[in-house]
Amino acid sequence: MNRVSLHQVSYLVLDEADRMLDMGFEPQIRKIVKQIPPKRQTLMYTATWPREVRKIASDLLANPVQVNIGNTDQLVANKSITQHVEVIPHMEKSRRLDQILRSQDPGSKSIIFCSTKRMCDQLARNLSRQYRASAIHGDKSQAERDSVLNDFRSGRCPVLVATDVAARGLDIKDIRVVVNYDFPTGVEDYVHRIGRTGRAGATGSAYTFFGDQDSKYASDLVKILEGANQSVPPQLKEMALRGGYGGRSRRWASSDDSYGGQGYGAKRSTDSFNNNNFGNQAGGGSSFHSRCVSVSV
Repeated sequence: MNRVSLHQVSYLVLDEADRMLDMGFEPQIRKIVKQIPPKRQTLMYTATWPREVRKIASDLLANPVQVNIGNTDQLVANKSITQHVEVIPHMEKSRRLDQILRSQDPGSKSIIFCSTKRMCDQLARNLSRQYRASAIHGDKSQAERDSVLNDFRSGRCPVLVATDVAARGLDIKDIRVVVNYDFPTGVEDYVHRIGRTGRAGATGSAYTFFGDQDSKYASDLVKILEGANQSVPPQLKEMALRGGYGGRSRRWASSDDSYGGQGYGAKRSTDSFNNNNFGNQAGGGSSFHSRCVSVSV
């Protein structure tokens, strides 16, 4: 069996630390770190700052410098994004999506998020009858992902249908519209999804289809919209008042849960996380980023 020695590694970066913990990768992270010399520079980036992230940070970082960007105690959305939440029945989604795509300038880039790989493939097939659309998710090979992203980036295939594998780390210019065809499993993922547009000073639009099955996220979604000075639809307010609470995401799997990425026994129907394709953006030092950045030297 071929092995790679890590004994000369002096620079360690943990990007999207909260997401890796969420997917149950803590044992693998610790196993890798044990193979790296303790005298190293470590950077750790995380979008949220719960107890589990603080614990692994204290274990892996020596004398860290913490840099907070934004409010670490409050989840906020980019105010450069115009958010549209539409409470509609499932049978109306396809028709409404077609209206949104037709309203865009020809060739403008759009990302459509689905909750499952099967739905992702099905929707991409349906859309490809009228639009240049392709799908990306965790079951695609690395070569397939590279090809899809290259076509999307170049504009050859401007409509990308994706699972949450593309919700973080994907930094492509000129994405004008994000559509949440299915609402994610928490408002944190919602903020990350819509954050694919409105980047680097640009503006963008996000459309979210919301149904009765999503009502438990209504209260938290109202807070996100109000915090970004966005319009809140009356139906969403009614859902929140009826008891749509407790919508915070299902974060922080224990180490024995079968959540991991490919090769780690993922059993869920939703997509697994793989960052190979999506732009490493870690800066220097050792860091937490709330985006929280911690730096240890």
